[in-house]
Amino acid sequence: MEAGLRSQRGELFFHPLSNPGAAGICPDMLEVAEEATRAGDYAFAIEIYSSQLAELQQPDRGLCLRKADSLARGGRISEALDSYCLAAGLGKLRPEELSLLVETIARTLREKEPGIPGTLTGEDGSENGGDRAEDRAPDMFSCRLCERLLHEPTTVECGHTFCKRCLEDGDVHECVHCKTAFHRNALRPNVVLGGLLGKLFAAESDARKLWVQGEVLWKSQNLSGALEKYNAAVVLAPSVGRLLCQRAELHMEMRNFSQAVQDAASLCRMKPLWTKARRLKAAALGSAGRNDEALQEYFMCVALKPDWTKVKLEAQTVLSELFSSVFENEELPTHLHPLQAGGANGPVKPPALLRSLRPLTQKPGSSLQDSGFDSAQRPDQSDPTPGECSTKSLAAVLATLPPPPGGLKRKHSGDGASANFTPPPPKLLKPDGASGAQAAAACGGRTVPAELLDSGDVECSLCMRLFYEPVATPCGHTFCLKCLERCLDHNPNCPLCKENLSEYLATRGYNKTLMMEEVLQRFLGDELAERKKIHEEEMKELSNLNQEVPIFVCTMAFPTIPCPLHVYEPRYRLMIRRSMETGTKQFGMCIADELKGFADYGCMLQVRDVKFFHDGRSVVDTIGVSRFKVLGHGQRDGYHTAKIEYLEDKKVEAEELVELLKLHDSVYDQANGWFTSLKEDMKSQILSHFGHLPGRDPEPQASPSGPAWCWWLLAVLPLENRAQLTILSMNSLKDRLIAIRRVLIFVTRKRPR
Repeated sequence: MEAGLRSQRGELFFHPLSNPGAAGICPDMLEVAEEATRAGDYAFAIEIYSSQLAELQQPDRGLCLRKADSLARGGRISEALDSYCLAAGLGKLRPEELSLLVETIARTLREKEPGIPGTLTGEDGSENGGDRAEDRAPDMFSCRLCERLLHEPTTVECGHTFCKRCLEDGDVHECVHCKTAFHRNALRPNVVLGGLLGKLFAAESDARKLWVQGEVLWKSQNLSGALEKYNAAVVLAPSVGRLLCQRAELHMEMRNFSQAVQDAASLCRMKPLWTKARRLKAAALGSAGRNDEALQEYFMCVALKPDWTKVKLEAQTVLSELFSSVFENEELPTHLHPLQAGGANGPVKPPALLRSLRPLTQKPGSSLQDSGFDSAQRPDQSDPTPGECSTKSLAAVLATLPPPPGGLKRKHSGDGASANFTPPPPKLLKPDGASGAQAAAACGGRTVPAELLDSGDVECSLCMRLFYEPVATPCGHTFCLKCLERCLDHNPNCPLCKENLSEYLATRGYNKTLMMEEVLQRFLGDELAERKKIHEEEMKELSNLNQEVPIFVCTMAFPTIPCPLHVYEPRYRLMIRRSMETGTKQFGMCIADELKGFADYGCMLQVRDVKFFHDGRSVVDTIGVSRFKVLGHGQRDGYHTAKIEYLEDKKVEAEELVELLKLHDSVYDQANGWFTSLKEDMKSQILSHFGHLPGRDPEPQASPSGPAWCWWLLAVLPLENRAQLTILSMNSLKDRLIAIRRVLIFVTRKRPR
């Protein structure tokens, strides 16, 4: 395909010639020019195109565009504009024909303007255009869905917090942080967090409320009512960029273009590198008929974000319109060759383009705030008239531009100063003022007033202490995890509003409210450390399995024997939970005693598994581990405790050991015979509950509690609890075996024949 050279996405395209067969156009020379362009030898290509144009009676539009592109590639923008103007006089320039010019000017601006980061690029075609790069960075008080101050903060099941409206209006079914699915029905704002945000950021919270009301009115097409809300919100929070941005967009929809320009200009001064603000300002200026100023902003957008294709095309469209406007009331004389009409007059150059390129004339090192890009609607500045612009020399304007990357391979006679100019290193933008708080405010950060934050604002209403492991209920109230669990042990209703929490209790979705946790860690670190220390001391005390052992008063339990428990009483639900939290996973089991509350001997149980029911009840799978003697009785939070000492069998040696082994084997055989003689249905019941009789132990004294089969037999024999307790308390294996033998003889004789 015939063409001049254009760059788009790294590819070379060709402008078609108006009259390929015209006398004076040499196809071979054009091929040489194209090859030179591919090789980066733009000066040589320009010479060829210039010589080809000079031999024509009438200039060729496509050849002019080829030359213009080569000039732009070579960094000779002033001469390139001349060629583009010449081509525009021969036929309207289409936006796609100006891609290279826009890219070159934007690249030049990016290299010249201090403070523009070289990596502010994003996904191609992004609508936001660096939205997150220059708006207020989301902090812990921002919703991660709308990235604004949380409004009616609502904590979902996983513990993350969002705006209530964002959860209800958006098509959101899972947390954006952890991808956990949550229920969207009956969402309630977090009362504590809502009050905290209202106290710490009173003005912004009130503004956020008005902002949301404005969005609702806007959505219902009540534009005047929405604007009233936005105006009130801006008065309260004038530095919130997104708020000002939305009001500008509302002005655009209401066709209040001058007000939209003012808001967008203010926004650009606040956030010079926010490409969304730049694009909004460009659109407002364009809608107001100020295309030359709009082009400035489009150039800055492309300079900030070269991959933003949509805005690049908009810039090309505006530039195309500016070129066309030059020739609407003014035509080039057809009898005179445009390249020969120069001298003092030269080809027609649109004054609007001079105004659009005005920021490039700033002295190197000037900041974005000082450049012409932010001059729109400033009361102390006015736009220069077209006459003033036309008196400037375009070559002089562009003489300050840096050379193109890589330089030129051939020096053109008209390169002048622009070919050898090397700009000084740019100066980085620095915020005015000295304090860190001012710098934080300048970049949109939120500063928490230390004098407003009080530990009383984040106290649990149940224990009246600082929140520890705070959790939020579906009704929006916050409690310490342990406090809430204790309340739900007694009643499945919220302690404050009495709303039924049975479903919440059933799912046991007690996930910490992460935002509250972060507030405590960041702003009340000392108080939280003290609260944690108290909690750890309590846990240490609870984990002492000698001084204050929790006692489950129920039935007999024996070492090595499984003991499944159905736990439904609130006090024992608390006891089981604590045994799990401390990590011991143990508690004592004793039978009741009318005088003391529980017996003087018992067995420690190890929790193997816990299964919770929807109403808070649980089935706890435990197994006996060791025997103990009670030294002192006590109570804690409704359940019994005991000071204990562990029991161990006394070991024997020599002749006593030989005698013990004989007795052991004899009683084991007797026990095995008794079990074998039982009826099948009775054996099946025993096997289903306790399993098979454990094997004979070759070393009966190996365990401190003796052989496992003794305890299995004691558990299945038809004995009263008191008789079992007596045998449990023995610390002599010999005495225990003798007692079991007596019981076996007794039950064998009593067996019905």
